[in-house]
Amino acid sequence: MPTETPVHNLPVYPADALEVTNGANLGDPLSFADEIVPDDIYTLAPDAAPVRLALMARDEGFAVGPGSQVGTEGSALHLDSTLTFMNAKGETTEVVVLVEVDEAGNATGIFALPLAALEPRTDYTLVGIEPERARHSFAQVACVSFTRGTRITLASGAQAPIETLKPGDRVLTRDAGPQEIRWIGQSTTRAVGDFAPIVITAGTLNNTGDLVVSPDHRLFIYQRQDALGAGRSELLVRARHLVNGESVYRQPGGFVEYFQLLFDTHQIIFAEGIAAESLLIDTRTESVLPDELRRSMGNLLPGHARAPHLDFEVQEGLLRHPDTAAILRRASTR
Repeated sequence: MPTETPVHNLPVYPADALEVTNGANLGDPLSFADEIVPDDIYTLAPDAAPVRLALMARDEGFAVGPGSQVGTEGSALHLDSTLTFMNAKGETTEVVVLVEVDEAGNATGIFALPLAALEPRTDYTLVGIEPERARHSFAQVACVSFTRGTRITLASGAQAPIETLKPGDRVLTRDAGPQEIRWIGQSTTRAVGDFAPIVITAGTLNNTGDLVVSPDHRLFIYQRQDALGAGRSELLVRARHLVNGESVYRQPGGFVEYFQLLFDTHQIIFAEGIAAESLLIDTRTESVLPDELRRSMGNLLPGHARAPHLDFEVQEGLLRHPDTAAILRRASTR
């Protein structure tokens, strides 16, 4: 049976929100790599707003997931290319192009996933078209990441800043005891919009210090009472679903340095005293791994997507409260 991973929600623009306003394809909307022309100038429609594209990863690729605001559930999605646009100030923005196709292989939808904010009424010149970079660019978005300075609990019980760790160091895991780090990823990205990191301030979830993570990073919470009606005591909750503007908030602006910790199997580790997931390798994220490492871990990687604790994830509908973080803190201590 094909393996499907949990839905990943992406803020995208439909292709017709980006139109060529000067150049060879004048008047045309954004399209896939074979049909666009370098140096064309694109402008985002004045009333354009991102919509939510729900994406599922399958063994054979990607598909539109349930609850998506665009696309047809179950239709295949292809990562077409990474485009680079430049504004008049010389600032560049990368955009991943996703193409929805029907069973006959015909394109039925094209979506733009910007990796930094796009502004309406601004001219963007297309300066780069790279089909081979699409998977890697998307993998960096899909990876769960900790920020520089995050203290990770080691097998000894000591805490160490994540940037001081190295492969082979032993980290305490919730379910498998001490485990060696297989690989540490590191990247720097612009902290903008939906990709800005989430700050969970000290004490919010009984954490010892501020925890700053990527928006889709999942935290493990044990409830002594089922405060959310999830039907179980063990939960995985995405950081972005906890944002309340006060004790949990987005931190936009400038750049953010992200780190990813990979183990032979997907683990729950401890960061600033909070139980949080390590890097999950699946169809979405495998492109971040060096080729040699991917080959050496070939027999282990499929097991990541079958980790039993992934069934604990709480869907967004149960988390729509004014202060979900406060509810979970109380439920975990009473």
